[in-house]
Amino acid sequence: MRAGTNPTPTPRRRVALLGGGFSSDDDGLLDDWMLSHVRTDWPRVCFLPTASGDAPEYVERFLDAFRPRRHCMPSVLPLFQRELDNEALRTHLLSQDVVYVGGGNTANMLAVWRVHGVDRLLREAYDRGTLLCGISAGANCWAEGSHTDSFGPLTFLRDGLGLLPGSVCPHYDSEPGRSPSYRSTVAAGSLPAGWALDDGTGALFTDGRLTETVTRLPHARVHRVEPDGRGGADEQALECRPLP
Repeated sequence: MRAGTNPTPTPRRRVALLGGGFSSDDDGLLDDWMLSHVRTDWPRVCFLPTASGDAPEYVERFLDAFRPRRHCMPSVLPLFQRELDNEALRTHLLSQDVVYVGGGNTANMLAVWRVHGVDRLLREAYDRGTLLCGISAGANCWAEGSHTDSFGPLTFLRDGLGLLPGSVCPHYDSEPGRSPSYRSTVAAGSLPAGWALDDGTGALFTDGRLTETVTRLPHARVHRVEPDGRGGADEQALECRPLP
């Protein structure tokens, strides 16, 4: 490096876990919060609907929410009827400011991503500073493991991209059995300690560390769940900034 020159700053690697968004909320607060962390005008936002099998109605809801209402350039990456070759796929994903992953079946989504090499491209995008985010399966996928109903009954999935340490549990307060099942799974060591999101909350991780928690509902919280060393689990409800 020449004297007097400054090194290129290392991009911040960020993941936003969403307990809601365009698919479930009318106010758009969580999506607006997520976009507030993208420091560019007219960000490029790519939706991956893989977990839903690229459901057309889900795609339309995304486009309806992002195309007219927000200053961004939305796009959709289908894999069940894939149109891009490997080079074009890589170019498209790595040109995005945000990759937004939808809900559905976590296990199936991860398997499809690996067949198409999307898992490797998402890791590369993450290292380059693309904001990765998602709801439900789209929140589960970034951690080492997750709590999921991908196989029918609620169970653990010791599989994920591993960009975040630990595990994730979505729908913590809204789906019957989620809370006790996740706590018992962590207590037994089937999943590592992790983060449970009530519907209506958001959690931002920067370089693998939790840096912000928000909520659009007065009662909703992000929870930290860890084994207590006595065969049970400790749970801590974190303070969340209310979204306006």
